[in-house]
Amino acid sequence: MTQADRARAFAALHQPGKPLVLYNCWDAGSGAAIAKGGAPALATGSWSVAAAQGYADGEALPLETLLQIATRITIACDLPVSLDFEGGYAGETDALRKNIAGVLAAGIIGINFEDRVVQGQGLHDIDTQTKRIAAIRAEADAHDVPLFINARTDLVLQSDPADHGQHVEAAITRGTAYAEAGASSFFIPGLSDPEMIRSICEAVALPINAMCLDVTADVAPLAATGVSRISFGPAPYRAAMKALTQQAERLYGES
Repeated sequence: MTQADRARAFAALHQPGKPLVLYNCWDAGSGAAIAKGGAPALATGSWSVAAAQGYADGEALPLETLLQIATRITIACDLPVSLDFEGGYAGETDALRKNIAGVLAAGIIGINFEDRVVQGQGLHDIDTQTKRIAAIRAEADAHDVPLFINARTDLVLQSDPADHGQHVEAAITRGTAYAEAGASSFFIPGLSDPEMIRSICEAVALPINAMCLDVTADVAPLAATGVSRISFGPAPYRAAMKALTQQAERLYGES
């Protein structure tokens, strides 16, 4: 399959009510292990990728290192791979396009792209963020790759759970604008209320991505809301590291 073929195959996996489930990886080894378990596609989580290299989340991991990790995953794993690209490691659209060219060169077919101001405060306004999404789409088009842009809003994630309801309409407004700018899906991390998720699925003309942070959870109720994608963010890394620590504790506790 060509890179474009992989991107199209990845897009086709997003089905409302029968979502693509992504158990997020953080390097080539974890990606290969998840692929061996039967995953149809892979996606990284920025927190996990950074933590595995000893960095904090929020674009503290050098871009060159991130692209090296991405390249190793795409080489080692014969699956479509989506990269959590946070805010694109750039503010201006020209720099953003250059960085997207690097992502495409790594063999990546999809990205998470968030609207919070990374290493800053708050969110980009809608006009700014739509221009950034449009720039990404233009760069991908220039490479003839239908890059799957998972446009993430942090409206809910940055608010108190008791206030989530008042952000739903604002999230829908952003999702609609991001769709018009060229996004492929809309990601609403932090939102867990089924009816709120359902209302966004019904109002936004994009596949909806919700996040689950419990690796033992039954995803069927979340799938029933109409989402097209469920991802686990940092949860798989935390579960793996907890298991590793427990194994070490048993070993050293016996010595």
